[in-house]
Amino acid sequence: MTSETRETFGRVGIWSSALHPSRADAAGKAAIADAVAELETLGYGTLWIGASPSPDDAAAIVDATRTITVATGILSIWDHTAEQVAARVAAIEADARGRFVLGLGVSHGPMVPQYAKPYSAMVAYLDALDAAEPSVGPGHRVLAALGPKMLKLAAGRALGAHPYLVTAAHTAEAREALGPDALLAPELSVVLDTDSDRARTTARAMLAMYLQLPNYTDNLLRLGFTESDFDGGGSPRLLDALFALGDAERVKARTREYIDAGADHVALQVVTAEDGKTGLPLAEWRELAAAFGDEL
Repeated sequence: MTSETRETFGRVGIWSSALHPSRADAAGKAAIADAVAELETLGYGTLWIGASPSPDDAAAIVDATRTITVATGILSIWDHTAEQVAARVAAIEADARGRFVLGLGVSHGPMVPQYAKPYSAMVAYLDALDAAEPSVGPGHRVLAALGPKMLKLAAGRALGAHPYLVTAAHTAEAREALGPDALLAPELSVVLDTDSDRARTTARAMLAMYLQLPNYTDNLLRLGFTESDFDGGGSPRLLDALFALGDAERVKARTREYIDAGADHVALQVVTAEDGKTGLPLAEWRELAAAFGDEL
């Protein structure tokens, strides 16, 4: 990855499923705008808009910030045509001036009625983005990628990959598949709680949905976990591999594991005890920013 790309993304970012202004009322939109402006001030490198955002969500986050990189993490290719996305990206870019990145993914069969041949569908979508006028070329997009084929596609047809719900061991394998030059920006879920039993309970509440999705469970099985690791919402060894559980110093140490394994950037998702949801955890975002300091 070039130094320019590394500077664009920064070393640490924030991933949040709550950054959806298009789904919020007036008060919610204002709260999101205030939150992302503060995240920018705190020094994070990139804001990842999680949970299948729309181009309208991205536009609103760009409007509410001035310098931070904004990325979709991840826009589903089944929800918007490539032509629609290309037109909206052109409009967003007029305000973003180079700090918006289109993150794309194929989502999951149980969530998408028309889901079929995901790899071929992604290739066709990228072809359509290339052919659009104006186009959205490889230098402006990243792919959600877990398996070898999609990782290689991310290296050849995008800036790189943004894998979700992965271990540091997967990051090492992804770096090998991507090669040395592609961006690798995994998501890492965080529970800031020093009570290990309580932290794992919070993690299980968040993880439960994902353990119903074959793309994730198949990837975990490839990494050496077994079906028994999925029982009860996740075994301790699975939770400890997928999450950063503990205080802010523990989060820093876990982040370093991913960087040492080959990540260029780590997107932190703060999960709180309230039903395993993220919300807008401002206190936790501030605590992490203070702990990372200049490392952001």
